[in-house]
Amino acid sequence: MDSELVVMSRREIERAHVMRAIQERRLTQKQAASQLVLSVRQVERLFARYKRDGPTGLVSRRRGQRNHILPDGLREEALCIVRTRYPDFGPTLAHEKLLEVHGLRMSVETLRKWMIEDGIWKTRAQRRKRIQQPRHRRDCYGELVQIDGSDHHWFEDRGPRSVLLVYVDDATSEFDGAKDVRIRVRLQLLPCDPFVPSASR
Repeated sequence: MDSELVVMSRREIERAHVMRAIQERRLTQKQAASQLVLSVRQVERLFARYKRDGPTGLVSRRRGQRNHILPDGLREEALCIVRTRYPDFGPTLAHEKLLEVHGLRMSVETLRKWMIEDGIWKTRAQRRKRIQQPRHRRDCYGELVQIDGSDHHWFEDRGPRSVLLVYVDDATSEFDGAKDVRIRVRLQLLPCDPFVPSASR
């Protein structure tokens, strides 16, 4: 008698044990459904296949099959078109153009994978990795003065709400002074401001 080798996944082996327990009346189908995290109707279908074909009836019927086999050369053709005609398009829009204009058919996710592998498209995580170049300090005192403002009721009820401006030299990080400015004129920073240092220092 010829014997046939059957490859089963761990989940399928577990289901076979449970089906056997149902057959031996050690488990009800409701208990089996709870144990396998399935509906009772799914367990009924599995048990019917188990009774008809034995443990092999629980093996996935799609195992060994290749679904959605794409034509040879489709990847290269699609990427060539995207690189030359749609370099700024994301995978979804590029997929629409490939289908509507060029008659090339594949899933959006397949095209996304191809574009990422080819370097045409970056994932969201890759786009977040942009490194900001540090800004170097100026060489001379007075070349750049940084001004920072803090809007607050500095004088409580004794005066109007105002903005405290702080002046810091970029080259030396020296504190060059502070100034209280009322809100209505806080944007009027004139070149003659007494706290803006002279470049001749």
